[in-house]
Amino acid sequence: MILSLETQPVPRVAEADRVGIDAVGYTEDGIIHVTAYHGYMEPPNVPHILRRLDPARTEGPISVDDASYFLSKIELKTGDARTMAAWHKRLFIATSFITSDAADYFGLPRERTVIMGSQVEV
Repeated sequence: MILSLETQPVPRVAEADRVGIDAVGYTEDGIIHVTAYHGYMEPPNVPHILRRLDPARTEGPISVDDASYFLSKIELKTGDARTMAAWHKRLFIATSFITSDAADYFGLPRERTVIMGSQVEV
């Protein structure tokens, strides 16, 4: 399963509008794409979202307690491109370090969460 989370420009999303499910490739290959929608006042809890999915729409039940989770993390670094003043770049990069921990924010169990990263120059 590939799960995407989208924050909507409303405080709360109605229950009927919370989830969209699409087949990826063939319908019987076992790979689906789930888009979960939440309002800006609702913290996304991935295990809770997965438990609420209808097994008939996800090609079977999901073992949430045994699932592994993969997150991406982007590390910003100063580049040579003159996209902004050097002090702006340093300030922008410094503010990127004060974000909350993604695993905690999404309610993911640490022991089953893998974080993969990449670097982007600003």
